[in-house]
Amino acid sequence: MLGNFSYHIPTKLYFGDDSLKYLNDELPKYGSNVQLVYGGGSIKKNGIYDDVMKILKDNGKNVIEDGGVMPNPTIEKLREGVRIAKKNNVDLLLAVGGGSCCDYAKAVSVSAHCDEDPWQKYYVRFEEPDCEIIPVGCILTMVGTGSEMNGGAVITNHEAKRKLGHIFGPEVMPKFSILNPVYTMTLPREQMVSGIYDIFCHICEQYFSGEDDNTSDYISEGLMRSVIHSSLIALDHPEDYEARSNLMWTATWALNTLIAKGKTTDWMTHMIGQSVGALTNATHGMTLSAVVLAYYRVILPNGLPKFKRFAEEVWGISAEGKTDEQVANEGLAALEDWMKKLGVTMHLSELGVTEDMFGDIINGTRNLRGGYKRLTRDDLVQILTESL
Repeated sequence: MLGNFSYHIPTKLYFGDDSLKYLNDELPKYGSNVQLVYGGGSIKKNGIYDDVMKILKDNGKNVIEDGGVMPNPTIEKLREGVRIAKKNNVDLLLAVGGGSCCDYAKAVSVSAHCDEDPWQKYYVRFEEPDCEIIPVGCILTMVGTGSEMNGGAVITNHEAKRKLGHIFGPEVMPKFSILNPVYTMTLPREQMVSGIYDIFCHICEQYFSGEDDNTSDYISEGLMRSVIHSSLIALDHPEDYEARSNLMWTATWALNTLIAKGKTTDWMTHMIGQSVGALTNATHGMTLSAVVLAYYRVILPNGLPKFKRFAEEVWGISAEGKTDEQVANEGLAALEDWMKKLGVTMHLSELGVTEDMFGDIINGTRNLRGGYKRLTRDDLVQILTESL
């Protein structure tokens, strides 16, 4: 049965190789003070920074730079961004980069005028903002997270050994996002494949829940096939515009809440992966790829019909003369083969995880109820052991 839901996405998207020009249409809607959020400086090397700065200056904006956003934005960086926003009475947060920059900008947007500690309010108690929210705009340079069209904001607190996300409502979603596939073509191969797997995992987290056929599942299967097809082209031809366009567009639809509608959704791969990331600071997509196969083998008996369908509809596995378990396991084998072709991390030990870290990883894992099986501590130990 398709559950009841509401659906509201206020983000306006501009997609294509000339999409940056539409920043001129958006900037007049906001005040003069723009906090420009970016990462380690790659946008200064590839020319995107200069192009964005010209448009900002042409529109008479006072630009306050907030660079150095790390791949796993920390609570310390968030507090720095809050200080910048408050000091300069910022009217717009403009994130230029990948999902980490977009996440960080959204976290700053709800924290700058918050009277409480944002970590406690949003990431411990998971409350909603009740203060003024600074608008966010995104110019995407790396695909994977879908942060350009959702309310998610993941922050790492190393002292607490936690990496947690808060999914805020439509009022926190970016007001606009600019998606130019060309901007993704200069990424290092590792970042590209990490983002590709993140896309695929987002779809799976929503697909592997519920027992009934619904529209969300059919859309998800098409999105997964698209990721597989385009990823293999992009591996051999990183500058193939069609492949990079499809990956960028699929990433957005993988996590803009559409395919979650009517579903309970799972997200335990992310919960485990984020806990690993809090301790290792490893690349997000690689923490997911390292644990996902062991996790799926644990939950497969509880969600056998969907894993069988996954094998048939996504990977083209024939069920003739086979048990449901055989078909389902062939689907996981096909997933594993594709992951190896991508070159993603297959073992936690590659990320620096050791067995003596298991306790902290398990303690930092939010145990959600939306999937096919509520994990026990023994289940988590098994998953980590088999992933090591």
